[in-house]
Amino acid sequence: MVSTNQGPDGAAVVALEQPAGRRKPALSVIIVTPDSYDTIRNLVGALRAQTVRDALELVIVAPAAAALRADIGDLDDFCCWRIVELGILRSVARAKTAGIRCATAPVVVMTEDHSLPDPAWAQALIDAHGQGWAAVGPAMCNGNPESLISWADFIIGYGPWFDPTAAGEVDDLPGHNTSYKRDLLLEYKDRLEELLAAESILHQELRARGHRLYLEPAARTFHSNFTQPSRWIPYLCYSGRLFAAQRVYSWPLLRRAAYSAGACLIPLVRLKRLVPGIRRSRPDLLPRVLAPLLFALVVDAVGQWLGYTFGAGQAAEKVARLEFHRNGLLAHAARPPRREDLGQAAPQREE
Repeated sequence: MVSTNQGPDGAAVVALEQPAGRRKPALSVIIVTPDSYDTIRNLVGALRAQTVRDALELVIVAPAAAALRADIGDLDDFCCWRIVELGILRSVARAKTAGIRCATAPVVVMTEDHSLPDPAWAQALIDAHGQGWAAVGPAMCNGNPESLISWADFIIGYGPWFDPTAAGEVDDLPGHNTSYKRDLLLEYKDRLEELLAAESILHQELRARGHRLYLEPAARTFHSNFTQPSRWIPYLCYSGRLFAAQRVYSWPLLRRAAYSAGACLIPLVRLKRLVPGIRRSRPDLLPRVLAPLLFALVVDAVGQWLGYTFGAGQAAEKVARLEFHRNGLLAHAARPPRREDLGQAAPQREE
């Protein structure tokens, strides 16, 4: 079946779909690939291992449906699926916005090709949303902990949600991996793409409107991080620039100038917030990861200075090119890796 929806820029988006049967999906999983099915094969495998896969709708956003048609049989185990043709991937946020608009479940969850959920992940998110939370995030696990660069990348991006952690209401949730009430996202209309480019800003806005966010440690996902400096360094800079540009979009010039001037303090401020979490979770890791972590924070600060001073530029497009095909992604994972497989010591458990 083929349907047409409105894309994030108002253009028509063609969707190839298998409609739901009698049972409506409880959770729409937004999946983005910049090219072919091979990029998301491991992720779909982890989703097929979900205990409630028959309650899931997969919404796959791709440049062209033809690149995925040969593997459509992999999707038969789910409640229903949609393939959204978007053309060239200009930004990940744009692709996710198109997927959300084409989804049909009351809750949508963001995913990444390099973040493989535990089999109980979907059920835990669905159960938590039944309690009325606006957004529910998972506990994050390091999916490739053999590299210090991976640990530095993981701590910068997901240190506050390092598994295991306590369940409860929080001010912020892990970007690119959080679930939301779909109707709340659609209320942002044309601003949704902008907010999905920096989800911490979206979380601030949700809380300002009186909505509440929840961290559910029973929903766990294994995130593979950068290990190659040649890709990691530019990604840090571009993502920092994109975040800062989205953050100051509506700020007065004086406030923007103040943050631009103070960008040199960002590494020290962030390091001070991150170190206590490392000491609680992996004290053995701190002496070894401190140098690459500080280096990464400096690169991120340079990116944020560029964003505060000059705006986003081409940062969204650059991030989209680096986001996929992470080095270290488990090549044949049919399920998320177990902690014993990874040799990952159990942490005791802001940026």
